[in-house]
Amino acid sequence: MLEDYPYPFPVSTKEFDIQGQKLTMAYMDVKPANPNGKTIMLLHGKNFSGAYWEQTATDLSNDGYRVIIPDQIGFGKSSKPIDIQYSFQLLAQNTKAILDELKITKLTVMGHSMGGMLATRFALMYPAMVEKLVLENPIGLEDWKLWVPYQSVDDWYAGELKQDFEKLKMYQVTSYYHNTWRNEYNKWLYIPAGWTMNKEIYPAIAKNAALTYDMIFTQPVCYEFKNLKMPVLLIIGQLDRTALGKAKAPVEIQNKLGNYPMLGKETAKKIPNAKLVKIEGVGHLPHIEAYKEFIAPLKEFLKG
Repeated sequence: MLEDYPYPFPVSTKEFDIQGQKLTMAYMDVKPANPNGKTIMLLHGKNFSGAYWEQTATDLSNDGYRVIIPDQIGFGKSSKPIDIQYSFQLLAQNTKAILDELKITKLTVMGHSMGGMLATRFALMYPAMVEKLVLENPIGLEDWKLWVPYQSVDDWYAGELKQDFEKLKMYQVTSYYHNTWRNEYNKWLYIPAGWTMNKEIYPAIAKNAALTYDMIFTQPVCYEFKNLKMPVLLIIGQLDRTALGKAKAPVEIQNKLGNYPMLGKETAKKIPNAKLVKIEGVGHLPHIEAYKEFIAPLKEFLKG
């Protein structure tokens, strides 16, 4: 649970009783010095935790926004149960419970990568709460199970147990950063890579990764974009080619999956009130790789 890993802001926790288990969900509540009356929630991706929103949260807080940053169950400083049935609905319910405890009833929701799938599900489940929705290179813009053979949780687990620093870095180099690497990216690699080096705890981390991969693969949200009623901002790094299980798809299909320039345009057409911002020369993590190009359209959208 990253007990010794420093987070950029104070961490609070909420206890849950989920499927017969006592679990802890961590979150950061960043309160501005000069509030503007608005709240935004930042939802992390699968291979990350809420800590990677540090710069985004700092700037938004300086602009007066209250910023809520959860670590979902199974991630970051939250519990890592090994026998839980994950669903985006469950994660959305947990997240809403934190907002209810904080007495937050209206907010903007922003999600990156897997967090984009969760943000979409949250907005569909609780539309009255969500004033605006921001999706930064969300995964799940296409339904991979139409082309990629199904892997069982056991299959995912076996693959995760083989992970190490070099494999994780190579995945990020090729999938996230379009075959480039800068030293500042190491900060976000050290957490998942560090877990693989601890043989006592890593099996639980690997099992959570397997369970959440199954959730992502089997619970697409792409068919429901048309039901989003709030204003939506799509921020899409144009060099992103992320697609779950791409390597297991037929060879002739692999290069067609994860085509974010095409997927961004198609998704913007599906959403009734969507604005698409394309960031050229950037991959899966605009808020890490090209922060200035990311934060400017975000701030403009929030003010509108």
